[in-house]
Amino acid sequence: TMRNGIKDFFFYYMVTTVFYTTDFDEMEQLFSQQINPNLDMQELEAMCTEFKNDYNQRHFVRNETFKKAAEGITGETRKIFIEFLERSCTAEFSGFLLYKELGRRLKATNPVVAEIFTLMSRDEARHAGFLNKAMSDFNLALDLGFLTKNRKYTFFKPKFIIYATYLSEKIGYWRYISIYRHLQRNPDNQLYPLFEYFENWCQDENRHGDFFTAILKARPEFVNDWVAKLWSRFFCLSVYITMYLNDHQRSAFYESLGLNTTQFNQHVILETNKTTERIFPAVPNVEHPQFFDKMDELVKLNNKVIEIGNSNMPGPLKALARAPYVERMIAG
Repeated sequence: TMRNGIKDFFFYYMVTTVFYTTDFDEMEQLFSQQINPNLDMQELEAMCTEFKNDYNQRHFVRNETFKKAAEGITGETRKIFIEFLERSCTAEFSGFLLYKELGRRLKATNPVVAEIFTLMSRDEARHAGFLNKAMSDFNLALDLGFLTKNRKYTFFKPKFIIYATYLSEKIGYWRYISIYRHLQRNPDNQLYPLFEYFENWCQDENRHGDFFTAILKARPEFVNDWVAKLWSRFFCLSVYITMYLNDHQRSAFYESLGLNTTQFNQHVILETNKTTERIFPAVPNVEHPQFFDKMDELVKLNNKVIEIGNSNMPGPLKALARAPYVERMIAG
């Protein structure tokens, strides 16, 4: 349920936005100093102090320009902007739920790590709340309590949660800082004051990613053997492809900010990959001349799949029509 009405595509996010859960007992073992002597508690305590400093405590303060700017966003641009706010709010809230539960479960095993997770959940909750408040400028709001109770969760083993959340935080940093820098250079494209907050905001994402870097360093088997190399490349490719396809479905949003969707995505992937290769044992060769050619081909195939899905064909015929395109996407 949403204040001032439920929009149909709210339920689309209920289906497509990933909420993670994990094996919390295994997580407790992962952060046990008795079981895992490689944990650098001095580094983690220093990180905990950084999080406690709460550099953004007074950053997310709105002003009178928000509502006025929202009133000036109309038509199709307004629709895609609301969609951006909903997707972003739900993604931040999913991080809050995961980190909050980890903070609760790890208190006895490792109080320092538990506090870091709790402080990261504070950051994610602040981001989600700020985005939800922005939605109120458009006379809408997500019912986050309803979302908590009715959302299906995707299970990942702790190792995979760490890979996925590391990438999520680092790619989030590069997305936010790239949008911020672009709009600083092109202030006429600053549709809404939310983006002016992205420079400090993305530092939260960066600190979160650095915490997961420390955890990866503490578990050599996560970064040293051939299995780790396979999983590292897999998660990188999964995250990059998902972002590339999702963003190209929503090119109108990026164009409304004066961005070229393809160039923006390629820049974010290149920078994220450079950051990630400092800790992951293997990353895709995104600078290979054919890498983005193949990504662009996936966009074309995905558009065909979506087009068939939106057609008036009977369900069984849609499945048959989509099959060759899906097969080519998997084979590519």
